[in-house]
Amino acid sequence: MSTSAAGRVAVVTGASSGIGAATARHLAAAGFTVVVGARRLDRLTALAEEIGATALPLDVTDQESVDSFVAQVPECHVLVNNAGGAKGLAPVAEAVEDDWRWMWETNVLGTLRLTRALLPKLVASGDGHVVTVTSVAATGVYDGGAGYTSAKHAQGALHRTLRGEHLGQPVRFTEIAPGAVETEFSEVRFGGDKERAAAVYRGMTPLTGDDVAEVITFAVTRPSHVNLDFIEVKPRDQHSATRMHRHE
Repeated sequence: MSTSAAGRVAVVTGASSGIGAATARHLAAAGFTVVVGARRLDRLTALAEEIGATALPLDVTDQESVDSFVAQVPECHVLVNNAGGAKGLAPVAEAVEDDWRWMWETNVLGTLRLTRALLPKLVASGDGHVVTVTSVAATGVYDGGAGYTSAKHAQGALHRTLRGEHLGQPVRFTEIAPGAVETEFSEVRFGGDKERAAAVYRGMTPLTGDDVAEVITFAVTRPSHVNLDFIEVKPRDQHSATRMHRHE
């Protein structure tokens, strides 16, 4: 049996596109009252109007923005930490510190800020659930990816620590680690180079945002005594972060 979403509030960060937008749609369809946050308010507002959600501006790298966002969320049952991303593919010897700083601020400190701020409300709900979207990069490494993999390792460590720190309290913790998902992720990583981004998925069938959103929705609608700790989801054509089967 699944848990009813009626009367439950779900907050989704990074919801203006990709996995975040898809997750908001699926949670709304499942019956959740959805609050979406992101920097691109025009896209966010359009999504909110489409699914009957509440759109609030949110920059997870800015504590004041986080404080303002959380102040407008009176109760929270589910938090989906989805905001994040990668920049660049430089080897460590040529690392761009600003890219590293952005990745750590967005993936790690952004997750920290939102989770820390909403934990009291999640626990007070009597049946809270924190979902953090990390990546296969949270458990593996690859050449040129140290900035992103180190941030995702740290984000995963933060999330998994919470599982122990809140053991015995009415809040669950699920880490979702996607592999190749065709969203704007690679365009951001490569500074808007659409051709280079498209090459990442060429010859294979990647996951879609909807694929990951369905997994998240499944996890948060399990009975409250069931905790899906860690779910890694990859395309059939992907073995690891660096090994793909590309069709002719």
